[in-house]
Amino acid sequence: MPNIYDFPLSYNLVKKYITFTFKRFYGEYIVVGRENIPADCPVIFAPNHTNALMDALAVHSVVPHKMPVIFLARADIFKNKTAAKILNFIKIMPAFRMRDGVENLGRNNEIFERCVEVLDHNKALGIMPEGNQEIERKLRPLVKGIFRIAFAAQQKYGNQPGVKIVPVGLDFGSVVKSHKHIIINIGKPIEVSDYMNSYMANPVGATNEIRDRLRNDLSQITLNLDTDKYYPCFEAAIEIGNTAYLNKLQLPDKTIYKFVARQKLTEKLVELEKNDPDSLKKIDSLCAEYTKTLNDLNLRNHILEQAPFKKLPLLFEWTFLLGTFSFFLYGFILNFMPFFVPVYLRKNVFKPQFSGFFSSLHYGLGIITFPLFYTIQTILFWSLTDCPWWASLLFVFSQYPMGKWALKWNSIAKKLNAKIRFNKLSKADPNSINQAQTIRREIIKLISEY
Repeated sequence: MPNIYDFPLSYNLVKKYITFTFKRFYGEYIVVGRENIPADCPVIFAPNHTNALMDALAVHSVVPHKMPVIFLARADIFKNKTAAKILNFIKIMPAFRMRDGVENLGRNNEIFERCVEVLDHNKALGIMPEGNQEIERKLRPLVKGIFRIAFAAQQKYGNQPGVKIVPVGLDFGSVVKSHKHIIINIGKPIEVSDYMNSYMANPVGATNEIRDRLRNDLSQITLNLDTDKYYPCFEAAIEIGNTAYLNKLQLPDKTIYKFVARQKLTEKLVELEKNDPDSLKKIDSLCAEYTKTLNDLNLRNHILEQAPFKKLPLLFEWTFLLGTFSFFLYGFILNFMPFFVPVYLRKNVFKPQFSGFFSSLHYGLGIITFPLFYTIQTILFWSLTDCPWWASLLFVFSQYPMGKWALKWNSIAKKLNAKIRFNKLSKADPNSINQAQTIRREIIKLISEY
């Protein structure tokens, strides 16, 4: 029986396909700190966990191609024998939790031994240190299993550099929708050897020490809305104040810098909750009122941020959309089935209750539907037309790019419609628009003062 850390040709081919398609699932694929990935040594990648399978695939997509990463996942998904074989093939091992039954917790000893074996062979592990998944963008308490494995594998190296824990911060534009951004932020490796002397003297103390270090490092590379009472307020405030803070920090208007601005703004909000709760209560009240007003108007914050809109630019946008409508229609028709069948199956067949599984299910279905429908369409095109071979080849390679273009066209059309609706509301209900703008400016002012 092959070892789970082996790298057979079949796995190699599947990984190439998965990595290729994973990057195209997102509108922007951004990697920061790739140079922090160690080479030729035992590594444990430790990402934050908000987006089910997509978190593991994000790590797979960024590591060197010849570096298989063996992940741990909740044991209940291994109950089906077919699923267990697939999971084993893609290098995922089960981890048992209390909800899997107290009698099964002892089976983790065998799994941990296999993890140590992986590290002993200079291979890589992927372990979600939070232990469970939530879609809220904040770090949860870190479980001790990752450190137990790290110290056990470090025993053979003693105080010399050996096992490294690499924090990985993941930020998703959406955990539900495709074609949003993903930021993979790779932190500097933590040398487990630095904690071995403490571990030999006091295992519990050393475990707490390295756990605090990993949590601190993860908080630096993730968006950690570290609040229980004011989470909706934090989410609203970082969206409302994002552009203002971007300008305050004098950063370019790019996705990665918007993320940095949101981090800095979040730090201020956390500080406010600790040191000036009365001010945060005021911001919370204003954010709730602003959110309700926007919902009543059926508008988004970015529309108010960009307003007012002059007629001539809107006319140019409308003319552009009209002139390119035929390309949109071509892309829409060719991609209706591969794009929307996964969504239909997710909503009407699989019906997952937890939105944190939406992207994983959508992506998993998509890697089947896209090649399937593209192949069927190519065969039909070749059979029903009398075009030369180069036209058929052009058709094959135009399907996906034109689908992406159709999505972009649709996004521009939706934004144009929102701008036109804003202009109409400004005339029909100016008091509500002015009230929303006043609240937005007041929130930004309060945030900027601290």
